[in-house]
Amino acid sequence: MPTFQTYNVTPILPATLEPLRELSFNLWWTWEPAARRLFRELDLELWDQTNHNPVRMLQLSRQSRLEELAQDKNFLRELKQVFQDFEKYLGRQDTYGKTGPAAAIKNPIAYFSAEFGFHESIPNYSGGLGILAGDHCKSASDLDLNFVAIGLLYRHGYFRQQIDKDGIQAAINLNQNFYHLPIREARQGELKLLISVPILDREVFARVWELRVGRVNVYLLDTDIPENNPEDRRITAELYGGDLEMRMRQEIMLGIGGVKALTALGIQPDVFHMNEGHSAFLALERIRLNVVEKKLNFYSALQVVAAANVFTTHTPVPAGNDSFSREMMQKYFGKFAKELNVPFEELFSFGHTRLNPDEPFSMTILALRLSRHANGVSKLHGEVSRSLWKDVWSGVPMHEVPITSITNGVHTKTWMAPEFAALYRKHLGDWEEHLTEPDFWRGVIDIPDAQLWETHQQLKRRLIDFVRDRERQRRERLGESPESIRRVNRILDPEILTIGFARRFATYKRGALLFSDKERLKRLANDATRPVQFIFAGKAHPRDEAGKALIQEVYKFSRESGLETRVIFVENYDSYIARRLVQGVDLWLNHPLRPLEASGTSGMKAAPNGGINLSVLDGWWREGFNGSNGWAIGGEIDDGSTEFQNEVDASSLYQLLENQIVPLYYAKPDGKLPLAWLQLMRESIRSVTPVFNTQRMVKAYTEQLYIRAAQAHENLSRDGCGSATHLSQWKTQMRKDWAQVQVSDVQVANKHQQSVSVGESLQISARVHLGALDPQHVRVEAYHGEVDNGDLRNPTATVLNQSPDQSGMGNGNYIYQGSIPATESGTYGFSVRVLPTHPCLMQAHELRLITWS
Repeated sequence: MPTFQTYNVTPILPATLEPLRELSFNLWWTWEPAARRLFRELDLELWDQTNHNPVRMLQLSRQSRLEELAQDKNFLRELKQVFQDFEKYLGRQDTYGKTGPAAAIKNPIAYFSAEFGFHESIPNYSGGLGILAGDHCKSASDLDLNFVAIGLLYRHGYFRQQIDKDGIQAAINLNQNFYHLPIREARQGELKLLISVPILDREVFARVWELRVGRVNVYLLDTDIPENNPEDRRITAELYGGDLEMRMRQEIMLGIGGVKALTALGIQPDVFHMNEGHSAFLALERIRLNVVEKKLNFYSALQVVAAANVFTTHTPVPAGNDSFSREMMQKYFGKFAKELNVPFEELFSFGHTRLNPDEPFSMTILALRLSRHANGVSKLHGEVSRSLWKDVWSGVPMHEVPITSITNGVHTKTWMAPEFAALYRKHLGDWEEHLTEPDFWRGVIDIPDAQLWETHQQLKRRLIDFVRDRERQRRERLGESPESIRRVNRILDPEILTIGFARRFATYKRGALLFSDKERLKRLANDATRPVQFIFAGKAHPRDEAGKALIQEVYKFSRESGLETRVIFVENYDSYIARRLVQGVDLWLNHPLRPLEASGTSGMKAAPNGGINLSVLDGWWREGFNGSNGWAIGGEIDDGSTEFQNEVDASSLYQLLENQIVPLYYAKPDGKLPLAWLQLMRESIRSVTPVFNTQRMVKAYTEQLYIRAAQAHENLSRDGCGSATHLSQWKTQMRKDWAQVQVSDVQVANKHQQSVSVGESLQISARVHLGALDPQHVRVEAYHGEVDNGDLRNPTATVLNQSPDQSGMGNGNYIYQGSIPATESGTYGFSVRVLPTHPCLMQAHELRLITWS
């Protein structure tokens, strides 16, 4: 038999179809149904075969098919319309970014993330963090922010999941060909852009790829190039792969390499946003640039850099935050400290609380110390984060720890089924222009019951067909019997209440909580008149044995007698499966161990599609649940063992299903439509859609954090960074002199010192010794609130002013006085405190200096 050499023949795109190429290289098509329809019409089979990748489709299409479409008047008319819409989108001038508050930001916002989930055809994400980053970029584009994003491009992406006949997860490497993706190599003039980062004793090089997401550019670094040795080529091999050394190198490449890439591209951002702590080394590189190029000292450079930094933490447990040993930091950053002109120990201290010298170096603490703007991703997560990181601000009351919260959202148009988008356009009008207006969404009341239900049922039938198709393919791959493959047609039924549970299979998400009482579950699933069915999906990290065991447990239940047509686990969860699920299920189930879900976003995706949430009151649902738009599992348990929480939540889950959810779903007074359920669907759409979206979220980042960061950075960079140098010197002096500050002789001037009536005020004065400190550099406050177990509940601070009568004072002593209003009866307490203050401070506790009476 002869051996053959292979070669590829690529089709030539006819001139009339050339707009398809431009569309294929901009991810605008991922949220524009008309653009996706064009590529589907090109070749439906190839669309599925390429995992919905237009670039690959144009490389593989038959020439004859392209010639045929080049003559098809209907296709050309559609293409022209879509391309006009695309150009109109890109060229629009009346945008939030050009005419709204964001116009105040002169230079770009640079957004750094270790993963980005834009679409299933670009597997550069593992889960929620990446999907959120992708949705953040899409809304930044819709709003027309001056915005760029930086990440790494992973050769093997995350992994493809296969579930074997015993339910064991196998992780299959992807080995992507980057020339099949909608990315192009970034260039400097005629040359391909290459940056280098010193790692240990050598320079490691990275190629820069550009990905277009609407109006926004995303730059991805790739070390798998011939200029590097085999070890360094593996830095961008896989997301969250390798050991701690590999994690260190990835984070150096992301943070330091990302800053170098922006510089090489000629981009000078005013704001640097770190999405989680992986990119926090960017702050050290930016300090180094200021030290080396602007000849600032370390602490002056730190003022400039920290002013521009925004940090978002997503992790509510210390173990979920990356940390490195002193030895590893010395190995990788010993030389770096010399470039910064600070001792290594001083640099190392920026990664821990400074309460325990044996702590490892935490990337989250580094990001908190080198950012003047930080946030959690839901109100509850903000509270948890302030508690978790309070030691970074030792001595500061917990509620004043400067970590705010901006609740996550989803890019609505990406996750909303086109059928629902059309329904809203028909009955409500242009929903995209009114997305964040709650009053507009009251219009869902006008959608006729029959149309709302039929739209939902159509998507549910599509989901069930899709799930059966995936399961059939899996059984064929495993060589299961023809009978087993035929039985797939009996899995799921579109007339049955369908509950979805899909997410990363981490143990705290309790994927098998539903199976804690199997007999009860079987009764629910197989009720003769009111059965229930469940669809599961999700990946566990390849090294997370407990997570993989949970998947196996769920899979085994799904194959048990009595459950095999009612419970199914769909393998290889990705954003395509996620869209099918959130668009097709009746009820979205979520039961993490509270308060370990920082936000969660999957339930937000179900609501615009008429889905209803059944969730623990954790993350976003604690804000989203209003008592009539879904159900809350269990109570707001803040203590108690894991076993206790599991028991309470499992019991609550079964009771809600048996006594409320199932009866409501099957109650059809007219024999056709579940009218009460439809009301719940409307309330879910009305209450969740306008609030839990990334358009509201990105506007909140802009107005609360980005604008402040850009202005502060501009102020401190002016006149050769003169203000930053002055601020740094002032801080040094304050730290030196602060030990002199004392509060004494606190007096209450009211006649009945221990008792005042509602409507009156408590008159107080205090003697404050400031020593050498200038009084205009301090703020004296009465800190007061209702007494609660030796602490104060909901405390507030009231500023005390210098008394006009300073007789008998001098030598740095001053009298301060003021009044505390008594607005409600109860037992109250107060203390007097002194804080440093300066017009350039971004946080009240930036110096972490505080003296109490």
